[in-house]
Amino acid sequence: MSPEQFLQGYIQPIDKPYTWTSFQVVNKLKYILKNDYGLKKIKIGHAGTLDPLATGLLIICIGKATKQIEALQSGEKEYTGTFTLGATTPCFDLEKPVDATYPTEHITEEMLHAVAQSFVGEIEQVPPTFSAVKINGRRAFDYARNNEEVEIKAKKITISKFELTRIAVPEVDFRIVCGKGTYIRSIARDFGAALDSGAHLKALRRTRIGGFSVAEALPIDEVREAWKKI
Repeated sequence: MSPEQFLQGYIQPIDKPYTWTSFQVVNKLKYILKNDYGLKKIKIGHAGTLDPLATGLLIICIGKATKQIEALQSGEKEYTGTFTLGATTPCFDLEKPVDATYPTEHITEEMLHAVAQSFVGEIEQVPPTFSAVKINGRRAFDYARNNEEVEIKAKKITISKFELTRIAVPEVDFRIVCGKGTYIRSIARDFGAALDSGAHLKALRRTRIGGFSVAEALPIDEVREAWKKI
């Protein structure tokens, strides 16, 4: 790749590593662009944040390709992962410890499949308190970290597929295809509540955004060498 090619616009699908923030991935690529290609001032951003404990497809837009970010973010998304039933956490995943436990003995496979199907279609979802949703100009997680009470309004989202691919209570593996603005962590919370129990997200991997697949994404530590070969 030449500096001019990056400036004209380049899209790089990345397979985001576990524990990395989306911001860290952008910063790593910005460092490579600056040090390897002399691009000290170049636009770079991602099309759709992934939580630190999630892995998978993160679309990075460079140069003039950053104009496509909004359109890419609107694309249909596909996720796979695991819910743990019978326990909740404040952030609905494993970033914080379990804060309550619930019974799971009453949960049957029939119940699990029926509840999963009840989420398919256009539904209302309340985003997590620990999220980047803006409320009165501040991010929701800012309120949460300061133990400030705040009301987060429900938003309409669309789930087109919700399949259970493995059932081994308390663990349930899933595949979800959904539209823009969907929080899988919130689905975990609501899924547990619908089962008269609790649940949190144990693992999450984004496998697709629109026409981009994680199969074509590069691990972050392979980008530098890959770009040299283009």
